[in-house]
Amino acid sequence: MAEERIATVRPVSEEEATGKVAEIFADIKRTKEIDFVPNIWRVLATNPTQLEGVWTTLKSLMHPEAGGRKPHLDAATREMIALAVSASNGCAYCVNSHTAALRKQGISAEALGEVLAIAGLFNMTNALADGYQIEPDVLPPLD
Repeated sequence: MAEERIATVRPVSEEEATGKVAEIFADIKRTKEIDFVPNIWRVLATNPTQLEGVWTTLKSLMHPEAGGRKPHLDAATREMIALAVSASNGCAYCVNSHTAALRKQGISAEALGEVLAIAGLFNMTNALADGYQIEPDVLPPLD
């Protein structure tokens, strides 16, 4: 029986991970407080340099507390932004991942619907403003 394909490359299993990949896998589990390495990280591990770069950036922005940095946005807001962008980009993997993270934080189905409704609204209004080539007339202050 054929092994189930989850990507265009064979993911690195936790058991076969060594060196830097094993260290990153352990950091992912510790930082995200989970007991497995999600598929995206196992796939990215086929290129350890890419795995390290993406994880370092994601950890810095999505889990800044783990690096000792005080974020300006709370964890739920960061996840809501990630969910909205993921839905806009059509990434089913990321939509599920960020929805699960938000549910783990106690965000209701109704709140998720509100996040997605706002993302959908601004996908529409952005497309309209871009299509009509409307010149901006409300500008932010220059501090």
